[in-house]
Amino acid sequence: MSRHGRHFTVENARLYSRPDTPPPLLLAVGGPRSADLAGRVADGMIGTDPAAEFIDRFQRAGGGGKPRYGELTVCWARSESAARRTAREVWPTAAMESCLSWELPLPAHFEAVAELVTEDAVAESVVCGPDPERYVAAIAEYAEAGYDHVCLHQVGLDQAGFMRFHRREILPRLRSVLTG
Repeated sequence: MSRHGRHFTVENARLYSRPDTPPPLLLAVGGPRSADLAGRVADGMIGTDPAAEFIDRFQRAGGGGKPRYGELTVCWARSESAARRTAREVWPTAAMESCLSWELPLPAHFEAVAELVTEDAVAESVVCGPDPERYVAAIAEYAEAGYDHVCLHQVGLDQAGFMRFHRREILPRLRSVLTG
């Protein structure tokens, strides 16, 4: 297959190992219109905001029974100050207004905006530090909004440490919170 489109060109594309069943296609939802579209055409939705409004719109538009994935960005470290610093360095987009994080034309523009982002601004959107209750509360917000899956997007540097923390501190608390 070849395609000569407005935004890209693909020459002689071929998928050599197609699965027997195509994978589900999920649509990222960032507002009411995308929630409606996801309900109509996607096999599920992904959202980064625990807003019940988006879940409701998704379901009314045809998404009933389809999976709803929430993505929660977190930054675990042994101290809150280290996590905040890392989150600001690694994921400043968390504090950038909508289109700034994906529509800047050049990497230099992105870097210039990222310099304006503060640790406090990032920490408003990213759960930072070693307090398991903050993680559990944030996950519970997604569950209360109607998400049936929550992905923890760990932007911290110590992935193995985060996984140990998650297993020891978050999962046991979640089980008791979510099962009542």
